[in-house]
Amino acid sequence: EHHVSGQLKVAPEHISDTVLACMGKPQNAVYERFVKQFNALNQALGKRQFLVPYLMSSHPGSTLKDAVALAEYLRDLGYMPEQVQDFYPTPSTLSTVMYYTGIDPRDKKSVYVCRNPHEKAMQRALIQYRNPGNYELVYEALTKAGRTDLIGFGKQCLIRPKPCGQGRENGSGRGCGKARGAAGQTISEKSDRNPAGRPDRNPSGKPVRNSAGRPDRNPSGKPGRNSAGRPDRNPSEKPDRNSNGKPGRAASGKKKTIRSIHRKKET
Repeated sequence: EHHVSGQLKVAPEHISDTVLACMGKPQNAVYERFVKQFNALNQALGKRQFLVPYLMSSHPGSTLKDAVALAEYLRDLGYMPEQVQDFYPTPSTLSTVMYYTGIDPRDKKSVYVCRNPHEKAMQRALIQYRNPGNYELVYEALTKAGRTDLIGFGKQCLIRPKPCGQGRENGSGRGCGKARGAAGQTISEKSDRNPAGRPDRNPSGKPVRNSAGRPDRNPSGKPGRNSAGRPDRNPSEKPDRNSNGKPGRAASGKKKTIRSIHRKKET
């Protein structure tokens, strides 16, 4: 009531009972009881005060699956720590003995020790899985741990799938071929789009559009248009016209004379 200024820093360090045993700490259930009691007291006092957990990655005994479990705990808690302590051996500690020997000196049992720098980086990234800079490490860690169910768009997922064309090397097929359009077809099944983002209609047999946005009529067999906007006429359809605009004489017709004209009038 009088000694907490809004946030209380605590050091559960991990939530895996196996890792906590190597640290010499009680089980996670003890910390959970403390959290419930802390929240109950704040509610009774009418105060809004919060716990800030201190966490550690790659401590002796912590496997990749334990790191994933810790990431799921933080997801359910809705909290991502800004700082994470990666384990480094320090003199005169039981954890350092475990780190160098791989044995718990208290019971002489073997202990898993993460010494690979890349795996240590993956365990650390899992605690801060919301950081975009940790995406590749988190993706690799979830894949190696067999927890690709945490890659997706569900509420329980930690990260989103990779864009289409990536992420097929592990055979999971996640992140590609899952997105579907309004008609239910996958992205790869959709027709190509032109630069304006509209579908190209040529493969479906519809006429091509000209620069004015009107369909080209020539492929359908209709006559083309000349510069005056009138349809072009084939010379075989109508007789040629002379310079006066009157129909000219056909090549096979007889020559017109004054006598022939008078004879036609007399008849």
